[in-house]
Amino acid sequence: MNMRYLAFLAIILIAGVTFAQSKLKKTQISKEISVLMPQDFMPMPDDGIARKYPASTRPLAVYTSPNGQIDFSVTQKQSQFKEGDLEMLREFYKANLMEKFTQVDFIRQEVTQVKGENYLVFEFVSKLSDDRASSMLAPVQKYSIVQYTIKGDQLYIFTMHVPFSMKNDWQQTAREMMGSINIK
Repeated sequence: MNMRYLAFLAIILIAGVTFAQSKLKKTQISKEISVLMPQDFMPMPDDGIARKYPASTRPLAVYTSPNGQIDFSVTQKQSQFKEGDLEMLREFYKANLMEKFTQVDFIRQEVTQVKGENYLVFEFVSKLSDDRASSMLAPVQKYSIVQYTIKGDQLYIFTMHVPFSMKNDWQQTAREMMGSINIK
């Protein structure tokens, strides 16, 4: 009887943790873009974005988990390509991703529909090693989903990075978030 009670409590606790994390709410990122994301994700302040994303094209917005380990970002920029070019762009963007990391293992790479729009989706596990001879740092491993879409003359890039150690807990939520993206 006591063992059964403990097992039941464990199930409730595990379900509670999973349920708490998957509680998503609609977040308006810009006038045109909304996405479902965990209620406790907060917008990253501008100085944080500048530090973490020093690229020439700054993300439109970055949201981060309370512990700062999980990021969801949106980048928007001009594009000469059209929505129908996504399949053609797949190899280009794939090569681009493979250049950024020491190793990339793709879970999926496809053009798929999200809310009636075509998206080029890359879901992968990456490893980034510090190749300097003096470095003693272990490689950084991440689980990520990156989605590209083109609307009018704008390219939208949606990115979610999760520490690899949290992949199993977050994969379903990450997929739900990426599947909820809506661009007016």
